[in-house]
Amino acid sequence: MEFTAGGRLRVRLTPADVGKRVSVRQLTGGGTGAQKFTDTVGVLTSWDKGVLLITRRTGESVRVPESALVAGKVVPAAPARRRGPAADFQELARVGARAWRPVESEPLGEWLLRAAGGFTRRANSVLPLGDPGTTLDEALERVRRWYGERGLPAYIQAATGAEGTQETLCAELERRGWRSETTTEVRIGALAAIGDQDAAVSRVRLDRSIGSAGTGWLRRYQRSGVPGPHVLHVLAGGPSVWFASVPGTGDVPAAIGRCVVDGRWAGFMAVEVDPAHRREGLATAVMTALARRALEEGASAAWLQVESDNTGARALYDAMGFAVHHRYHYFRSP
Repeated sequence: MEFTAGGRLRVRLTPADVGKRVSVRQLTGGGTGAQKFTDTVGVLTSWDKGVLLITRRTGESVRVPESALVAGKVVPAAPARRRGPAADFQELARVGARAWRPVESEPLGEWLLRAAGGFTRRANSVLPLGDPGTTLDEALERVRRWYGERGLPAYIQAATGAEGTQETLCAELERRGWRSETTTEVRIGALAAIGDQDAAVSRVRLDRSIGSAGTGWLRRYQRSGVPGPHVLHVLAGGPSVWFASVPGTGDVPAAIGRCVVDGRWAGFMAVEVDPAHRREGLATAVMTALARRALEEGASAAWLQVESDNTGARALYDAMGFAVHHRYHYFRSP
């Protein structure tokens, strides 16, 4: 289809462009004088019954009636980030998975089903990095059965916002009643810049194992709850794991952190500070100490994950030079 408006605006899109990144302009609003143009950029994830569905970088789905279109075209893939290392989505997804290993896993084609007794969605969700080897409906039924057998809700972790991410899968899950519960930003940055920060690293203790870090480390870690074997398994897993702590009152640290070194990548996780010691630079000290150790092991790039509604952490990571690479969303089975 190709329409013209005023002899200049054109819609150069067809249903064959589903799956491509597009830019569209639609006319919105009510009566005369209230109408305006609204622009949307994202992946065209469906074109059905006169309605286009476009998934933005953030994962938000925008419905655009075909009748409201005044312009539209296919646009190049999202431009490369100007800050931080070059990074491929598949590479980052696999590095992240190796840094947070489940207790058990099972392949479903190129999907990976993961479980760890319910400890964090990341370790108890499907990582879909390719073709499941069957139809989507059959794959989803298998996912529901697998997690049901373990007494767990079925989650799928699907990403948006970078070249090669999974906007189409997100739209298909939504169409089948799966609902996104949380959104997480995956951020990247230059590791040397983090290690060069002026921070009180002399206060930070680094340990090779969770056992050496002590039970106080686990008590400071808010997500651990009752630290059973499945929690210890996830935290201890990874290519080269380091635990950081800053002494506090008693045996519970004032601040903690975890870093996993994997080739050129250093991933930062579980950075937490006692509320009574916030704004003392302890989070910066923990990350600086871990970054320097990762640099000694040959890493050069850094990554971390932060939930989109964690404004305090996002501000800290902005100041450290971390830029958003992509976002992922946990879709839960209806």
